[in-house]
Amino acid sequence: MPKTHGWPKKLLLILFWILIWQICSMAVKSQILLVGPLETLRSFSVQLFLPDFWAALGFSFGRICLGFFLAFFAGLVTGACAYWKPLIGEFLDPPIQFMKSIPVASFVILALFWTGAENLSIFISFIVVYPMIHVNTLAGLLSADPKLLEMARIFRVPVWKQAVYIYRGALYPYLKSACRTALGMGLKSGIAAEVIGVPDGSIGEGLYLSKIYLDTADLFAWTITIILISVIFEKGILLLLYLAAGKEAEYDSVKTEN
Repeated sequence: MPKTHGWPKKLLLILFWILIWQICSMAVKSQILLVGPLETLRSFSVQLFLPDFWAALGFSFGRICLGFFLAFFAGLVTGACAYWKPLIGEFLDPPIQFMKSIPVASFVILALFWTGAENLSIFISFIVVYPMIHVNTLAGLLSADPKLLEMARIFRVPVWKQAVYIYRGALYPYLKSACRTALGMGLKSGIAAEVIGVPDGSIGEGLYLSKIYLDTADLFAWTITIILISVIFEKGILLLLYLAAGKEAEYDSVKTEN
């Protein structure tokens, strides 16, 4: 796995922008318009000891994860089907283009009628993530080395061995790129859907109540929570993807560095 470096520099940059945040907050002189980092940290620390905070975290994160994984595996299957049978790809192209282009807010309103507020984030995260995984799966399979595929056909290598030793390596960089984008988009869209639908005991409800009561510190605390979840979720999924890719991922990393 590629080595992580440059953390001191990143930490200094983060501290620099936190300082800018504090200066702006002091200049505005309004806890409603812009709360400072210390007040946000204090609110976040208080939230950590509230059972409702962890319940909301489990409610929202669990549903968004479910939507993501359903979209991931569905995208893998349909992308592979579109590769093996181009007619299937042509058949799926109109709904995928529709999902890519329609505003999330429109989907949220429709989904409220179909799924209700409780399962809204599952549906929205699925709709946002699925097209990215499908398109990148198809692109990854199409990028497989034609010489290796020709050799596999000549020596009658079974399809499952081709999938493990040829297609897996071709898929990895495309799925890695897709997941990096899809994870953030799916999480943000799922939370945004909850803010509109306001299901009980969710992160979206917490954000909505912060707005109603003009509690900017609480709003920023929830925002920090969402950012932390997004980072941890992304790192975890990319690690699983890396482990699934095996040695092909190492080769891709070396090739990228060179």
